[in-house]
Amino acid sequence: MATEIKAPTFPESVAEGSVAAWHKKAGDSVERDELIVEIETDKVVLEVLAPEAGTLTEVLAEEGETVESEQVLGRIGEGKAKKTEAKADKKDDATAEKQDDVKAEKPAAGGGKQHEVKAPTFPESIQEGTVASWNKQVGEAVTRDEVLAEIETDKVVLEVVAPTDGTLSEIRAEAGSQVESEAVLAIFTEGAGGGADTSADEAPAASADDGASDEKVGDKILAPAARKLVAEHDLDVGAIQGTGKGGRILKEDVLKAVKDGSAMKASKPAAPSAKAAAAAPAVEGERPEKRVPMSRLRQTIAKRLVQAQQTAAMLTTYNEVDMSAVMDLRGQYKDAFLKTHDVKLGFMGFFVKAASEALKRFPDVNASIDGTDIVYHGYQDIGVAVSTDRGLVVPVLRDTDSMKIADVEKGIVDFGKRARDGKLGIDEMQGGTFTITNGGTFGSLMSTPIINPPQTAILGMHKIQDRPMAVNGKVEIRPMMYLAVSYDHRMIDGKDAVRFLVTIKELLEDPSRLLLDI
Repeated sequence: MATEIKAPTFPESVAEGSVAAWHKKAGDSVERDELIVEIETDKVVLEVLAPEAGTLTEVLAEEGETVESEQVLGRIGEGKAKKTEAKADKKDDATAEKQDDVKAEKPAAGGGKQHEVKAPTFPESIQEGTVASWNKQVGEAVTRDEVLAEIETDKVVLEVVAPTDGTLSEIRAEAGSQVESEAVLAIFTEGAGGGADTSADEAPAASADDGASDEKVGDKILAPAARKLVAEHDLDVGAIQGTGKGGRILKEDVLKAVKDGSAMKASKPAAPSAKAAAAAPAVEGERPEKRVPMSRLRQTIAKRLVQAQQTAAMLTTYNEVDMSAVMDLRGQYKDAFLKTHDVKLGFMGFFVKAASEALKRFPDVNASIDGTDIVYHGYQDIGVAVSTDRGLVVPVLRDTDSMKIADVEKGIVDFGKRARDGKLGIDEMQGGTFTITNGGTFGSLMSTPIINPPQTAILGMHKIQDRPMAVNGKVEIRPMMYLAVSYDHRMIDGKDAVRFLVTIKELLEDPSRLLLDI
C-alpha cells in the first residue's frame, strides 16, 4: 500500500510555500526519516522526511510549485528498499556494536557519562535560531551552568549552559549554523574536566591538537573563533596572551586585545598565515569593503518597519513642549529621589505617566487593528525603545497607569541593562499597546517615528534645546523639546491625534496635573 508524503503543517502566519528541491527521484529507494524534499516559505525552509522505507513511486508537486499546508507531495510504495533496509539494519547493528565498544572505552579514558547539549525550547513564534558563538571550545573544562554557546533568534539571544562539571567533547553545530528547537548542539562529557587539565600539564603538545581545526602561528596556537577575529581585525598574534589550555588563544583573548588595542600591527605588518589571509575580507585599492550577513534581529526589524509603512496609513503630527517645569522638579528632588528609591530620576518616567493619562482619555490611540477588527485595550502597556549593539528592541512596561514614577525608572534601567546583555525574554517584548522612542539621547532634534504594528501610534521624544520663546509678551530662553506622534489614519482621526499630543504637552508643562488627575 502506498504511503503519502505530505507537506508540513505551516504556522498560522504562513499561508503557503513552494517546493524548493527534491532530494530523491521517482524510482529511488528511500529510508525511513530520510530527507526527501524541502519546502521554502517566506520565513523558513522546512524539511520533509520519508514517513516509511520503500521506493518513491510518484512525485505530485514538482520543484517551484506552490503548495499548501499538509498537501500531498508524492507517494512511497513498497519494494526495492527492503533489501537495502536489511543491509542498513546489518550496518546499523555493526555500527551500534562498534559504538558500544567505543562508549565502553570512553569512561576509562575520559572518566565520565556523556550528555547531549541541546538548543533551548523555542517559543511558538520562533521557528529556528542561529548559533551566534561558542564560548567554549572542544577539550575545554567547564563548570556547571557555565555558558557554552549563544543562540540568536529574531527576537532574543538565548544562552546554552553546561549541564554539569565536565568537558566539551564535540561540537555538532558550528557558529553561524541554523538550528531548530531542542536540536543537539554538542556532546558533553561529565566529570572529565580535571582529567583534561592533568593531561594538558603532562603533554602540552597533545592538548594543542585537541581542536581539530586549531592553527599554529609561530609559537602561538589559535582556536577557530580566535583565528577568524584575528584575521578580521588584522592583529599581531605574537602580542596576544592566550588563556586556554597549553597557552591556546581563545576568542575572549582576542576580544580583550581588540578592546585595549594591545595587539595592533605596526606600519609594516607581519605576514599572516595562509588560512588567516584567506579569512580576511578582500580589500582592493583605497576603497575597502566588508560584507557581513545581516543578523536575525536586524532582518526582523527591517521586515516590520517596511510592513508598517506598507500597511498603515501613517501620518505624523508635531508639537513642542516647554520642559522648564519638569527640569525644575527634577533638579529639586533628584538627590532625595535617588536616596529614597535607589534609582536616578530621569525624564522618561514623566513621559510614560503623561502618555498613560493621555491614552485613557483617547482610547483610539491605545487600540490596535486585527484584520478588519479594532481591539480596544482597557489597560496601558507602554513599550520603551532601547538601542543595543544588535539593534533596536522594545520591552514593554505593563499597566503603566498604576505604576509610580520610581517604578517606571527602575523598569527602564533594568530593561536597558538586560537588553544590552541579551537577557530580555520574548514575553517582555510582546503585547504593548503604545510605544515611546527617545531619539534625543543621540542628539536628534526632530524625527518621524514608525509605528510598531499592530499598535496604532508611537510617541517620539527629541533633544532638549534652549530656544527663545515669547512668554507673556517677553522673549525668554526656555528648554524646548519637539514631540512627534505618528499614527495610523485608518484608526485615528487627525483631531484626536493632535489633541492627544496636546494633552501630553499640557501634562508635562504642568506636572501637578499628573498628581491631581486634571
